[in-house]
Amino acid sequence: MGRPDGEGGATAVEYAIMASLIAAVIVGVVTTLGNSVVALFNSAVAAF
Repeated sequence: MGRPDGEGGATAVEYAIMASLIAAVIVGVVTTLGNSVVALFNSAVAAF
């Protein structure tokens, strides 16, 4: 029930690609939300 020879490296590469894509999505979401939060705080400060 083990893997055929030669597929372990391919699996590691696939996991590395998936991890880098997930990291890129997280960076994009945090950047977008960060800008939204800054705009929200700026509007709150301007109201006072």
